Amino acid sequence: MDRRTFMAASAAATAFAGAAPMSQAAPSTLPLLAAWTGPHNGAPPFDKVAVADFKPALLVAMEENRAEIAAIAGNPAPPTFANTIEALEKSGQTLNRVAPLFGVWVSTLNDKPMQAVAQEMAPILAGFQDEIVQNGPLFARVKAVYDARETSGLTPEQRRLTLVIYRQFARQGAALGLDQKTRMAAINQRLATLSTTFSQNELTDEESYVLTLTGEVDLAGLPTQVVVGAAAAAKDKGLAGQWLITNTRSSMEPFLTYSSRRDLREKGFRMWAMRGDNGGAHDNNAIITEILKLRAEKARLLGFPTFAHWITDDQMSKTPDAAMDLMIKVWEPAKARVAQEVADMQALADVEAPGTKIEAWDYRYYSEKVRKAKYDLDENEIKPYLQLEKLREGMFWAAGQLYGFEFVPVHDLPVAQPDVRTFEVRRDGVQIGLWYFDPYARAGKNSGAWMSEYRTQKRVSGEVTPIVSNNANFVKAAPGEPILVSWDDATTMFHEFGHALHGLNSNVTYATLAGTNVARDFVEFPSQLNEHWLPTHEVLSRFALHYKTGEAMPDALVAKIKKAHTFNKGFDTVEYLASAIVDMKAHLAGSTPIEPRAFEAATLKDIGMPGEIVMRHRMPQFGHIFAGEGYAAGYYDYIWADTLTADAAEAFSEAPGGFYDKAVAKRLHDSIMSVGNTIDAAEAFRRFRGRDVTIDALMRDRGFPAPAKA
Repeated sequence: MDRRTFMAASAAATAFAGAAPMSQAAPSTLPLLAAWTGPHNGAPPFDKVAVADFKPALLVAMEENRAEIAAIAGNPAPPTFANTIEALEKSGQTLNRVAPLFGVWVSTLNDKPMQAVAQEMAPILAGFQDEIVQNGPLFARVKAVYDARETSGLTPEQRRLTLVIYRQFARQGAALGLDQKTRMAAINQRLATLSTTFSQNELTDEESYVLTLTGEVDLAGLPTQVVVGAAAAAKDKGLAGQWLITNTRSSMEPFLTYSSRRDLREKGFRMWAMRGDNGGAHDNNAIITEILKLRAEKARLLGFPTFAHWITDDQMSKTPDAAMDLMIKVWEPAKARVAQEVADMQALADVEAPGTKIEAWDYRYYSEKVRKAKYDLDENEIKPYLQLEKLREGMFWAAGQLYGFEFVPVHDLPVAQPDVRTFEVRRDGVQIGLWYFDPYARAGKNSGAWMSEYRTQKRVSGEVTPIVSNNANFVKAAPGEPILVSWDDATTMFHEFGHALHGLNSNVTYATLAGTNVARDFVEFPSQLNEHWLPTHEVLSRFALHYKTGEAMPDALVAKIKKAHTFNKGFDTVEYLASAIVDMKAHLAGSTPIEPRAFEAATLKDIGMPGEIVMRHRMPQFGHIFAGEGYAAGYYDYIWADTLTADAAEAFSEAPGGFYDKAVAKRLHDSIMSVGNTIDAAEAFRRFRGRDVTIDALMRDRGFPAPAKA
């Protein structure tokens, strides 16, 4: 089976909690178990999903996979690639169909009954994963094929798959003794439960705390679109005539940027920053302490000094020291830039509001004013040109120029929710995949933006095309009006679409090696690189069109945007790196008990965190690292990938055709986008760039001084 698909389902199950009755449907009648059929090479049967069917469907799918695993492990024939590694790859197909649907409901339609299923299934899914990994006869066969991989006539891709699967088993404790395996299974199941509770607590604080605006005076400074969104949020809660700023990033950040009511900015900021840290039943601090303790024990069982060492051992970085070294090299100049940014803001505040000292709830507000003063650039001047649907068209167009893709709307596919739209992706008239777009915020949907994969490309048993989705949380506009987005939101759209393109371009044999199934500190590279096509003249001149006049964004405004590219990079970098450094140091602490509030404060003091900034994700709401192991000891991945990105972007900017240079685009496709994990990430980058990555381009891109040469 595709291990990433199963692990994604396990992670999705840890997202929420609750209690509800289960379906009594007979397994043979469950639509979730059926093969995907219909037009466009088959697609998920979203119209046949019943929440109560998830548990029985998952249990049946696991039992089917259990029988397949038993047959592979008990095969009397000597282990070969075909009867062991490839057999594993072909197993679990029913589970590979149920798991993505489960993930969609957990992440986008998570009502109370769904939360109940997720809570119950989290430890069961984790236990099943351990059951496979800890199967002694199975691992013995995997190891035999692994040991003979260089002499048994395997193709390079088969050798790579054998290596990857062997490491998946070995890194999860397949070689441990019985007592250690038993303890490992108990740890993993407890971690699944704790992560479920962590996510549920964070969700509860996001839904329970809101900033209510009751009169026109509370709306001072807010753009019309923010006011309209806040009114709609209030109406949804039965508070017509009022305005609600919800406790989510998409709602709070615009409020903090534009509200001229400093008292309300402080109130909203504190509410946002304290998610998961409010005491009582939904406080996450004790959960974090236990998670870190169990992860440290898990790492020791696996033979690593800390959880951070275990994580980085399988990444490009290889060691925590390498990750920390990069972060500190960027941290110091970023702090210096923050000092300059604060000085600029303080000078402006001294004139506008004498006696005001810049605080964390002031940073976004005054930085926007400084941007307008320094660069004559106002976000509200940009937004009228950034229509959500036009940007989507721009993403499609750029992908067509780079990869030859054509996105054709289709209307005969079932969807999980009426707002979701579907597109067939073609190259040279041949379908190569499907793309689903779920752009709007709603109750029960995770905040933020992300890419999901419903089906992974492979050809081990015939050609299977990928199905991917992009998900966002835009607030719907008034009927008949376009949704206008910020420049940052537009950048995020291109970023997440980059992940989708990574999946759609995949051209390998085995799903385990396909698309985004690459090293974790490499997976953000294609997505961050795709951001660079947004500010190109070719995209902006065609798709950044004023929503009223239809005129293209003026060259003068584009020039302002590009001139301000490095503006506020101190804040952006420090806010992110503070979280990444705290994450790494927490997972380097080993068996030392951690009290999150004290540890966070001490670590930030030790690295000289500017007082005017709060880390992007404080520990009690740091879902990236505590709602599962997704980015645990790996939040550094973004700066690692951004180092690759900045270097790769210069390959385009140096080329005769710029970002649309056909030769460089082909090299990107052939070396990075199509090969998945069939080759080592460092080698893939080397093939594209012709050399190893350096930090110099990253520092240039952020406007920081180059690091001193050793």
